[in-house]
Amino acid sequence: MSKPKGDHHDHDTRHPRFAFIKARWHADIVDRAHEGFAELTSAHPTDVFEVPGAFEMPLRAQQLAHTGRYSAVICAAFVVDGGIYRHDFVAQAVVDGLMRVGLDTGVPVLSVSLTPHHYQETDHHNAIYRAHFVEKGREAARAALSLIETPAT
Repeated sequence: MSKPKGDHHDHDTRHPRFAFIKARWHADIVDRAHEGFAELTSAHPTDVFEVPGAFEMPLRAQQLAHTGRYSAVICAAFVVDGGIYRHDFVAQAVVDGLMRVGLDTGVPVLSVSLTPHHYQETDHHNAIYRAHFVEKGREAARAALSLIETPAT
């Protein structure tokens, strides 16, 4: 069986490169995840991509994973409850899609996608989630670095 185009194993692991996808909904919060990620991965190039919302992340992650350029793809989004159940379906579809991309391509896809139960657009909540996204970005960085340090054999 031949390897799919852009299979992760084609990537030069001696020179890791990351792709970081940011959803633009609540960009003032989501952008903080990239800041936390960049704090710990500054020794490795990272290409940053934007998508309109969380729902568009799995397709972009798949496209990037298939290029063979990236050791890992990191995706960040903030899916909030707008008073209807749609956010639950979006969040589940996004997480399932990102997992599928990683399994189908062999490129690790890490999610910094949060769906809080009690978010209100207040200064207090925004400050809490901005700080939380910085930490979640750092956690994604640690995971990505761990993955490139101990590649699958």
